[in-house]
Amino acid sequence: MRVPLSWLREHVDLPEDLTADGLEKALVKVGLEVEEMTDAGASVEGPLVVGRVESIEELQGLKKPIRYCLVDVGNPEPQGIICGARNFAEGDLVVVALPGAVLPGGFAIAARKTYGHISNGMICSARELGVSDEHEGIIVLPAETAEPGAEARPIVGLDDIVVEVNVTPDRGYCFSVRGLARELSHSLGGAYRDPVAAVVPIEGDGTDAYRIDVRDSVACDRFTAVAVRGVDPAAPTPQWMKSRLAVAGIRSISLPVDITNYLMIETGQPMHAWDLERLTGPLVVRRAAAGETLTTLDGVKRTLDPQDIVIADDTGVVSLAAVMGGSTTEVSATTVDVLLEAAHWDPLSVARTIRRHKLPSEAGKRYERGVDPQITAAACARAAALLAEYGGGTVDQRVTDVYAVAPPAPVTMALTRPSELAGIDYTPERVIEVLTMIGAAVEVEDGRAVVTPPSWRLDLVDPADLVEEVLRLDGYDRIPSVLPIAPPGAGLSVTQRCRRTVGRALADAGFVESLCYPFVGEATLDALRIPAGDPRRDMVLLRNPLSEEEPGMRTTLLPPLLGALRRNLGRGLRDVALFELGTVFLPGGPVQVAPAPGVDGPPPAEELRAAEALLPHQPWHVAAVIAGDADPAGWWGAGRPADWADAVEAARITAEAAGVTITVRAAADVSGGSAAVAPWHPGRCAALLVGDTVVGHAGELHPAVCADLDLPRRTVAMELDLDALPLPDVATAPRLSGFPTALLDVALVVDAATPAGDVEAALTDGAGDLLESVRLFDVYESAQLGEGRKSLAYKLTFRAPDRTLTGEEALAARDAAVAVAADRFGATLRGA
Repeated sequence: MRVPLSWLREHVDLPEDLTADGLEKALVKVGLEVEEMTDAGASVEGPLVVGRVESIEELQGLKKPIRYCLVDVGNPEPQGIICGARNFAEGDLVVVALPGAVLPGGFAIAARKTYGHISNGMICSARELGVSDEHEGIIVLPAETAEPGAEARPIVGLDDIVVEVNVTPDRGYCFSVRGLARELSHSLGGAYRDPVAAVVPIEGDGTDAYRIDVRDSVACDRFTAVAVRGVDPAAPTPQWMKSRLAVAGIRSISLPVDITNYLMIETGQPMHAWDLERLTGPLVVRRAAAGETLTTLDGVKRTLDPQDIVIADDTGVVSLAAVMGGSTTEVSATTVDVLLEAAHWDPLSVARTIRRHKLPSEAGKRYERGVDPQITAAACARAAALLAEYGGGTVDQRVTDVYAVAPPAPVTMALTRPSELAGIDYTPERVIEVLTMIGAAVEVEDGRAVVTPPSWRLDLVDPADLVEEVLRLDGYDRIPSVLPIAPPGAGLSVTQRCRRTVGRALADAGFVESLCYPFVGEATLDALRIPAGDPRRDMVLLRNPLSEEEPGMRTTLLPPLLGALRRNLGRGLRDVALFELGTVFLPGGPVQVAPAPGVDGPPPAEELRAAEALLPHQPWHVAAVIAGDADPAGWWGAGRPADWADAVEAARITAEAAGVTITVRAAADVSGGSAAVAPWHPGRCAALLVGDTVVGHAGELHPAVCADLDLPRRTVAMELDLDALPLPDVATAPRLSGFPTALLDVALVVDAATPAGDVEAALTDGAGDLLESVRLFDVYESAQLGEGRKSLAYKLTFRAPDRTLTGEEALAARDAAVAVAADRFGATLRGA
């Protein structure tokens, strides 16, 4: 919201010496966030005057139209100035920057020779002066604005201070000069003059200016319309109005439209101007029907949603209510009869329509934050009067006013409540004074204030809102700042230490942690080939999602993480390894909405427990994805592309860091021969087990998934349920032996389907206490071993804690280990 200080002064008495710094402090004092403060007068240095064009000479033989103008700037002789604009004629008043002036951006004006003439200055456009983005031509002032040579800064708004305020959603009334002036009166104590109170509404004669049929009083509880007939279509918008609209960032279009925009900025009431000749039949306010379309003023044909509020006539939908009008009934260059509309719309419906159609507008910004429903008649009367004054029209004394506004609900608050919350004393008289100051009606009953909020304060619905107003307007600076003493903590819990250890272990292994948004949509789950009926399809849906494409909370970490992988690959990286630690959201049934607790104090413990019981199960998972080379190529040799084994190794690293041992099985074996869990490749997917419980999967992604997500083939991934891993027991330090080890290798031939981990477990069980470690170092298959057979080679390390092992002892332990493997899996020594 950008507004000049001069406009605010019209509605509130401010100190004459108020500076930009003082204005900013006054606004911050009442809780408004100032984005930018601009002293417009300092943006242009040097002489800037009004000039009258005496003569124009069209220069010939040039690549573009150029004019040499003689301009009267108040000197004895006119100034010769070169100009390329075409929108002015002899006798017009223009704005001239004379030599010595410096325009915004450091553009210095000097006399210089160009196109064969000396140009003594510059005829300026609004964009060159920084007062707006208008650059179609130079500024042409209305006749009799000022005499040549007069200072031009006050005329174009360069003698002002412009403030830009960031209006929060709960302070929608400050999206207007009316609201900001009221806040400044609270802050600085100056007298306030309500621009709405100064308007005398049209009384009407009991008949309608135009027939309006409001069929949905929830969507629209007030609709006011006034007609102005016989308007001059060529009537220009006054310069003062253009300048103020330009400061607000609104382009001048035509007199009727500019007036509606001007009053929107001044009063906060958005309006719409209709061409009466283009309307057919009554205007009907309703919800859109399925399949209806509308071409809006921006030229886009939009398919409407049944929840959209629309205005229609006999020809169909003519406006997307509260957001943007339709092109078929807009005011044009031939409009002579204008119907002015001011209405009050449901903020929630407007907000959803804006997001649904991705169509933000100045009117929509105000409607979705809440507009005063009691000022529509005054806004129409003021707009009609301006249109009659500057457009030569006649105001029709008939008025249409459909009214179904519910009165504001009273709010009851103990007069001692502000003191209890702020920690300082507010007398009951001061509390009542502040609440009355904001426009509320206050009645006192047994030490409690019964407050009826003003019509423009839709945010005052709870006692805490009233407390905030007392604290804000009495001054936040009066509240002492006392930091609470943090209680001593007990340190990290066991689960917190486990998560941190897992994160450090994966980072040490070369993975980069990624923190992704926890939102997913059906399209992503489809791309991952997650079938219907899979529990991961049962998502918790958000009522107000950031994106309509991703309305659900993730049930697996992989969709957002794979999206992060795709973005990194798309930005030129080729070898990427990412991991994420985070929660997933598993509803396990319909999710109920918890009752809204009050804000007057902390909720009772039973309410907290009831609310927590409604939450979905949120276990912690860890996931990792790898694409490209696991080992990079270089002078030391060729690289090695990542494969399913790297995903399994990431799972092993995670389990080891968590203090548990996992068992790796082919997913098909665990699922009884069925296909692997999506999104993994059926033949290259491992199930990860703790005991007999599957806690995750790892392997290569399905080729179709890689294609749909635009990922390289053979991309691998792993996901583990951390909460399903048992917490480790207290670790005891191992006893270190100083005696030498005995290293023996053993190669066993087993069936190709036998898991290497099971053979390793058998060797460990058979070797006894002398076995210190066992490691698989080779897997070999060939025709010599036989069809369906493979060789697994292990390195066994033996050591005794109290002596040096003899060769016989080591061989005996090895033979015992081989015997157990032979008994369990029919293993035979290779070469035996």
